[in-house]
Amino acid sequence: MEKITNMTVDEFSMQLAAKVPVPGGGGAAALVGALGAALCSMSANYTYGKKKYAAYDEELKAILDECDKLRKGLLDLIQKDADGFEPLSKAYAIPADAPGRGEALEKATIDALEAPMEMLRAIKRSVELLERMEEIGSPLMISDVGCGAALASSALKSSSLNVFINTGSLKDRALAEKLEAEADAILADYVARADKIAERVTEKIRS
Repeated sequence: MEKITNMTVDEFSMQLAAKVPVPGGGGAAALVGALGAALCSMSANYTYGKKKYAAYDEELKAILDECDKLRKGLLDLIQKDADGFEPLSKAYAIPADAPGRGEALEKATIDALEAPMEMLRAIKRSVELLERMEEIGSPLMISDVGCGAALASSALKSSSLNVFINTGSLKDRALAEKLEAEADAILADYVARADKIAERVTEKIRS
């Protein structure tokens, strides 16, 4: 199959809607997270180099560099999430009484957890950068910062669902609880922070 990130927007959405296993919710979550990071970059790009914000040029350049890495990393996770699903689906297809099925399923599940956990970690960082752009960015870009935050909030919640659907079937309960605790902590802190950015932006543009 064609590399998912090489698809057009129309092709991706059609593939997402089709009766095929990938891309699915995990790929969609990663794409939404990448768009949130991209909007953070947009705000920084329109602020960087302006005389009024010259004092922040060095910081803005660093934000641009990091946002670009986050955006590209999240796009890569669309493919990683899809690649992780294939061995998991094959493991589920092994007959229930077949020797080694449990071990194969456990390994595939652990591997499939890598992508959504990486999404959560990347998106939480983009929320921190969006917070900073709300503070130092050009007011002309404030709605884009708010949109980026709203997307980040949705991407965090969507990514977490792809964690919990897999941790629920792990036999290694210590690992499951560790990953769930990390996901829960990110959700509790960063969804609220992203939502507050969007709320503050709404108040600013409607006042």
